[in-house]
Amino acid sequence: MESKLTFPRLARIQIHPIKSLDPVEVSAATIGSAGSLQFDRAWAIYTLDGRLITATRVPALHLIRATYEPNFATVTLAVANDRRNIPVATFAFPADTASAAEWFSKFLGYPVMVRHEPAGIPDDLIASGPTIISTASLQTVCEWFSGITLAEARLRFRATLELNGVPPFWEDQLFGAELRSVVRFQIGEVAFEGSYPCIRCPIPARDPHTGADTIGFQKRFAQQRRAHLPPWSHANRFEHFYCLATNTRIASTESGKHLRVGDTLLLQN
Repeated sequence: MESKLTFPRLARIQIHPIKSLDPVEVSAATIGSAGSLQFDRAWAIYTLDGRLITATRVPALHLIRATYEPNFATVTLAVANDRRNIPVATFAFPADTASAAEWFSKFLGYPVMVRHEPAGIPDDLIASGPTIISTASLQTVCEWFSGITLAEARLRFRATLELNGVPPFWEDQLFGAELRSVVRFQIGEVAFEGSYPCIRCPIPARDPHTGADTIGFQKRFAQQRRAHLPPWSHANRFEHFYCLATNTRIASTESGKHLRVGDTLLLQN
């Protein structure tokens, strides 16, 4: 298959320590106990009755900037273009959930709690491993929308692992033609199972810094995605074409193993 005559390598690792907030680019990461990357989606915000608060439901979260010390020892939260004088604050990460909850409560205007889940709080409970995308896919999406840079596309689509050395949408071959099929592959020392194309929520259609909607984004994206579907993609696996990246699973046997930028991806079947 023409798409396999490539040399995919891990070009970027992007961890999102707080669900819905800013990512951190790292050169290496450790696989956690539940198959996600250590520190990825380790904190999440909840209402007091236990409902998850994300930027999908609360676009104001796009205004929060989160920066981290090396090794994720602390997180500093600030509000862009703040008119309410929400204080910039630094919290021990991931231990200081109570103080962080107070800060988020002040920002949101109602009481919330912050939970720490060492295993991570994945977006997909079935395929809870890292999402995988190629740099070429993101670059192609930038061509569909005037003014969206590669850096902004990364913030919009929030993928965890990014590959280079491959053509656009190469990652579509990491899921099989049938619903229950599994594509096995390895990145460095870590074994993966590819599951299905990642169905996108409203987040990619928004400016990642302001939360403002890009009018017509989802419709144009779906039209272009379908028109540019490569021959190795399995069209029957798409519920619709507002999909980008591949969802994965990682077995518990891989816990503690490491991914490093530069690792090669090898297909196993």
